[in-house]
Amino acid sequence: MTFFERIQQQLSRGVFSANGNLSRLFILLVISALSYPVFGQSLDNVSKVATTAASFLEIGVGSRAIGMGGAFVAVADDATALYWNSAGIARLKKSEMVFIHTKWIAGINYNYLGSAFPIGGVGVIGISITSLSTEEMMVRTIDMPEGTGERFGVGDLALGIAFARNLTDRFSIGLNTKYIQQKIWHMSSTGFALDIGTLFTTQFNGMKIGMSVSNFGGKMQMLGKDTFVNFDIAPSQDGSNDRIPANLKTDKFPLPIVFRVGLAMDILDGGSNKITFAIDGAHPNDNTEFVNLGMEYSFDGFLFLRGGYKNLFLLDSEENFTLGGGLIYNINRAVLIKVDYSYQEFGRLTNTQSFSLSFEF
Repeated sequence: MTFFERIQQQLSRGVFSANGNLSRLFILLVISALSYPVFGQSLDNVSKVATTAASFLEIGVGSRAIGMGGAFVAVADDATALYWNSAGIARLKKSEMVFIHTKWIAGINYNYLGSAFPIGGVGVIGISITSLSTEEMMVRTIDMPEGTGERFGVGDLALGIAFARNLTDRFSIGLNTKYIQQKIWHMSSTGFALDIGTLFTTQFNGMKIGMSVSNFGGKMQMLGKDTFVNFDIAPSQDGSNDRIPANLKTDKFPLPIVFRVGLAMDILDGGSNKITFAIDGAHPNDNTEFVNLGMEYSFDGFLFLRGGYKNLFLLDSEENFTLGGGLIYNINRAVLIKVDYSYQEFGRLTNTQSFSLSFEF
């Protein structure tokens, strides 16, 4: 019996729920996601890295979540839930906005803006902007390896609109639609994607179960004038024309779909001290399965220390342990500010650091 089958069996018995209908709904969502062909990848430890478009969508969001090793699908209690599990924003009582800057590997800049706004008893809406960019580089060719005098840039962008709602006091569901764009010099590609997430609070010590499917959508294809070539259709014949205009056809690539299931629970909650433990299991369509582990220690609700381990069991992973910390400060009764930092180990590559600034109002 697999891990997911055991979860389904326990849910069907009502172990995690006082409401059988919610158990059946949760099971249905999990089975539906697992039964879709994209999740039919065999467990043969074969990596499919670099077989999808828009891989920037797989970069984790939020210094808090990264500090916890990316084990956040069941925690999902701030604006970064827009990335990890959109159902989480349904639990927000106040509006929240987060700004994130990450100096990614190879000098790449990664920025994220996310906002969530409760709208009465209807639900919570969210918006997000993800941007990845590099500094301009010289155009080099085989004939001019030192540069042609031209420069080119690379940039990725994702715009998201989300809606989440609490169906009961224990069960939440969320949807996030995204417009995606990739550009490199004169070439570009666009696409659309959908995220779906659920969050369920059990009666077992308040343990939460989260599930999300991210980046479900069609394929993306690069188009632009850089595919223009001059072609000779009959080079062996006299009088042939070697300046016939033609365009190369680029391949279409699928989006990096990721299915995540996670558990989170406060293993210590006494007085000023609180410790939260979280674990996520992930199934991407471009790599092998992996597990993320994370913990967060909170002192008096204003000082936070975090640690975790990313990509456990992932084939050929360079990522491993993560560290982080944060502070919460009440500016006044209406506005609360959160400052978070994370450090991520990348093995043979450059280690990354991320800073997040959040406002709750």
